[in-house]
Amino acid sequence: MPNIRTRLLVVLVVLFGSLAVAGVPSAAAATLPDSLWFDESPLTVQNGRFVDGNGREVVLRGYNVSGETKLEENSGLPFASVADARKSATALRALGGGNSVRFLLSWAYAEPTRGTLDTAYLAAATDQMRAFLDAGIRVYPDFHQDLYSRHLFNAGSWYTGDGAPKWAVALGSYPQESCGICLFWGQNITQNQAVTKAQYDFWHNAYGLQDSFLDTAQKTMAYVRQHLGDAEFAGIVGFDPYNEPYAGSYDSGQTSRAWEQNLLWPFCQRFRARMDAAGWQDKPAFVEPNLFWNANIASQKQEGGLLDAGTLGPRYVLNTHFYDQKAISGILMWGNASDGQYASDFGTVRDRASAAGTAAVVSEFGHPLSGSTAGKAPTVDKAMYQALDSRQPGASWWSNPSASGPVLSGNQWQWDLYNGRHHELMNGNPDKVRTSGDAWNDEDLSVVRLDDSGAVTLRQDARLLDRVYPAATAGTTLAFTYEDRSRDGSTTLTWNPVPNSLPNVAQLVGSGQYGLLVWRSGSGSAPTELHLPASFPTAGTTVVSDLGTVYGPPAYPASTPVAAAPEPGGTGSRRLLLTDADSGVLHYALVTNGATAPSAALLSAARSELASWAAARF
Repeated sequence: MPNIRTRLLVVLVVLFGSLAVAGVPSAAAATLPDSLWFDESPLTVQNGRFVDGNGREVVLRGYNVSGETKLEENSGLPFASVADARKSATALRALGGGNSVRFLLSWAYAEPTRGTLDTAYLAAATDQMRAFLDAGIRVYPDFHQDLYSRHLFNAGSWYTGDGAPKWAVALGSYPQESCGICLFWGQNITQNQAVTKAQYDFWHNAYGLQDSFLDTAQKTMAYVRQHLGDAEFAGIVGFDPYNEPYAGSYDSGQTSRAWEQNLLWPFCQRFRARMDAAGWQDKPAFVEPNLFWNANIASQKQEGGLLDAGTLGPRYVLNTHFYDQKAISGILMWGNASDGQYASDFGTVRDRASAAGTAAVVSEFGHPLSGSTAGKAPTVDKAMYQALDSRQPGASWWSNPSASGPVLSGNQWQWDLYNGRHHELMNGNPDKVRTSGDAWNDEDLSVVRLDDSGAVTLRQDARLLDRVYPAATAGTTLAFTYEDRSRDGSTTLTWNPVPNSLPNVAQLVGSGQYGLLVWRSGSGSAPTELHLPASFPTAGTTVVSDLGTVYGPPAYPASTPVAAAPEPGGTGSRRLLLTDADSGVLHYALVTNGATAPSAALLSAARSELASWAAARF
């Protein structure tokens, strides 16, 4: 929920010409292009981690697809066509390095008339979802809402919302909406009485609103399950029940923690039951606590985090968002973010998930790319990715890597092909056409746009977005770090240089990017895999590991345990595969693009340094 604003493009929905075949499952047993024997298994939650069918710890990285769902111009769908969805999926994998998306859906379009499911909308949404599954990208859908509903706002309003259908708003006879003196759209959440009263009614199930929502959610999930083949459905990770829940207002004497315990958590349990009834019993609910539980402004922060829900366990995932509201305000944080800035904030997420006995995902994070604070984005986003990778700042990572904690899954907000090319009639007003940015409440956070030739183009530094990360670890991840060397203007941001105590490793890395993974092997035979960004061409990639050292890894399978292969989905993205033949053994692997034809002596010396370092630190 970043606090900013913007709007859209008249993209006529070319859905109805294909409705005769929309939603029909593709061949059930078909495997993805470039798949290997260990790919395509469903994920579960085990021991506080996402785990695939081979017992490997999986990290989900990617983007939200997309805020276009919040707009009217495309009838609540992320894309104007399946072709655009496929173009987006390929680019998201190949340019953005993503292996997952949070896929937005709209209650207003799924149930435009009370009790009636719009199967044409669900067919189109499922077909667009399939485009990502076919590209080897895992998906978790999200019933999205902000400020409860667009239909709370009048044609002349400064703001708008999304989520609930018009009929749901009509039931409440809500007051004329007004935010008063509001600089950011998010202030409507607590200051706009129309919004607060509508939120209150939903959580108290006034007019049976929550019942209707849950009925629609169950029917939606059943439709998706029935219209995806088994292999496709294996790529669905779970479901996010409700975006950024907030009470609206509290009952007399009620605390935020009590609201979570007595209203939010029972809703999550009811949604979980609907998932089971719809055939999603083996997939977790990605439940979000009170929106403000981890706010970084003291006056906004509220006690929460589902503290009284007990052990969530494998049927739930702790799902949270994080935006630096201080940085966004332009007042409360002067200057840029720095090394380790969000280590504590993301450490709180790790600790809460651990206490709840489940995995965590930061399903929204990011920073505005236009406006008065846009200059902070390169450092803010780098610091957020750094905090996802490790709870240690770069300055202390090499000296205390064992305190890194688990690598967090996360999906940046957002991936919108139509950024800057929208045509949205804000609140239906033909005199308020929004075209710039994300076309919704003056927001502008999409990391991509289409150029004039129709090609997908990154709006942020590729070194920041397309990252080395441990997509699957065969065993237990002990520590991970990635120095992306991303840029802030002409300045290279290096927050985690190789220390002088490892001179040969430092020489090998040079001024290049590098990632370092330390893990303890498990009992399975599937390899550990690291995503290789486009900036790591296979022929120019150096790997130093106890499993072997190599410049230009060979193709998998090969006699060497260090190899490279395409990622599944046929998008041209690549991965590094590291195969061990033991269990319970400490392993490490450094991957860098900084060396040019390093000598065998340098590789050997770097390996000796890393071996001594790992033995001393773990």
